[in-house]
Amino acid sequence: MTARDEPAAPAQGITGVTSRSLTVLALLVPALAGPASGQGIVVDQGEFRVTIAGRAAGSEDFVIRRAALGRDNTVFANGAVTLTVDGAQQEIRPLLRALPLDGTAESYQVRVTGPGAMELRMNRSGRRYVARASSEVGDEDREFAARAETRVLEQDVAHHYYFVRDVREGRIANAIEPRSRRQITLTAGPWVDEQIPIGRNVVTARRVEFADGEDRRIVWYDRQGRVVRVEIPATGYVAERTDLVG
Repeated sequence: MTARDEPAAPAQGITGVTSRSLTVLALLVPALAGPASGQGIVVDQGEFRVTIAGRAAGSEDFVIRRAALGRDNTVFANGAVTLTVDGAQQEIRPLLRALPLDGTAESYQVRVTGPGAMELRMNRSGRRYVARASSEVGDEDREFAARAETRVLEQDVAHHYYFVRDVREGRIANAIEPRSRRQITLTAGPWVDEQIPIGRNVVTARRVEFADGEDRRIVWYDRQGRVVRVEIPATGYVAERTDLVG
């Protein structure tokens, strides 16, 4: 990708659906452990406690690694999100490959078990991202425009907000929510320094609101640029770090 590619027209709907089962795509998708599981330099690693509408909902463990120094310094982010959905346990396992300076997504895959079970794989191809998802209702192909510095901000995955930490006030963060099949444009608000409680500690954090109309995501970063809290008011979702000591 060149981050300044002119965008292709975004897809408006599903480009292909078949009746093949979930296991077909499972044969095509590599194991989610991938290069991020044991190689490279750790950029951030930790755990979030997740609440929805003020109630305990689950947790998220993650690790973000830079593959190497020099020219091949791609960043990999993977994790495991465990949530209680309608009384049943859901597990989300995402793996993202991104460019290190601006967080532009190069490829992405996710496996969901439990409610909403699915597998999805997405890759950059010129001026578009090509995604294939498989669930109990069949296979689905979809395309998204590869806009400048497009990030992946997956639903219910807090550590992905690491990749928009350098978006300045008034600038645009182009993003894809693969599972919801949405392409979104968020504008960064002002950076505000705050003292916020994280567990039993109080940490100094930079608060940034990313918004597109009523779609608001509020993120707090510590002095090292680590995500310490994510809040999405529309859904009542809050993810808060539990591993930082302040």
